[in-house]
Amino acid sequence: MKKEIIQTELQYKAVRSSGAGGQNVNKVSSKVILSFSIENSLGLNDDEKKLIKQKLSSKLTSGFVLILNCDEDRSQLKNKEIVTKRLFHILEKSLVKPKPRKATKVPKSVIEKRLKEKKSTSEIKNNRRKLDF
Repeated sequence: MKKEIIQTELQYKAVRSSGAGGQNVNKVSSKVILSFSIENSLGLNDDEKKLIKQKLSSKLTSGFVLILNCDEDRSQLKNKEIVTKRLFHILEKSLVKPKPRKATKVPKSVIEKRLKEKKSTSEIKNNRRKLDF
């Protein structure tokens, strides 16, 4: 993943924030919407694109575009920084390959303990029965 190349491919759009906030909300476009096309990115190789598509499938549009919003701050510039950091964090997180799980053997002592426990429970239940003469 080449952050410098990806940084140039990002598309920002400033819109008005929703919700309460008085006069500032009605006249200032501080909310930032970031869109990043994974399919057309030159900063990602084919393996990275495939991995991102798999892991972020629920967050992508049908054209493999990742869209993120930020309206946390009153400043458009800060919102732009926040949403950019968020994008790179999501991309880095999705590129981490999980370690393969190694299957372990169940120890003999655990198997023996379970069988002893079963046997003792069986004996207890057998002792509760009425004797048949």
